[in-house]
Amino acid sequence: MELKLINEQGLEASRLEASDTLFGREYNEALVHQVLVAYQANGRSGNRAQKGRQDVRHTTKKPWRQKGTGRARAGMSSSPIWRGGGQVFPSSPDENFSHKLNRKMYRAGMASILSQLAREDRLAVVDRFTIEAPKTKIFASKIKGMGYDSVLLITDDLDENVFLAARNLPNILVVEVQQADPVSLVQFRKVLMTKGALAKFEEILG
Repeated sequence: MELKLINEQGLEASRLEASDTLFGREYNEALVHQVLVAYQANGRSGNRAQKGRQDVRHTTKKPWRQKGTGRARAGMSSSPIWRGGGQVFPSSPDENFSHKLNRKMYRAGMASILSQLAREDRLAVVDRFTIEAPKTKIFASKIKGMGYDSVLLITDDLDENVFLAARNLPNILVVEVQQADPVSLVQFRKVLMTKGALAKFEEILG
């Protein structure tokens, strides 16, 4: 599989040979969906809590007598059908949202996403990406000069200048290979990675 190698002006300089295992795989929509759902679910924390019937503040006095009023019988104001009543099936803080996903499936899902990005010409490689100072203006100017307005930049070794300059830009995300996640790969229309990052991807997922 050949990937596009671009220069600092965003123009194609040459073609780069890449692993067919990682960038030549058929797109498996069901697997990619499972990987995305599992990744997002495993990022959730069980920190929400709702009150059940026994948790809400209420009186135990019967609201009105059982018969003769013409209204439906009622025992306590903590009933879920009452305003201010308890939740029927309340969420608890120790709720577990995690999904089990085998390592082999995760790697295959990531490879499927990367292969699809390469097929759709949404993935490009650059020799290296550095800037001389941690200035957002310099970084934004360089990215714009390469023809990108929104991009996921994946580097092999995160340069501090690049990280500091990019963190204020809402449409740019800079990550190392180890932090590259399937959700970001799918969300961003364009993905740019360094040659070092490409080699690490092939080492980790290949």
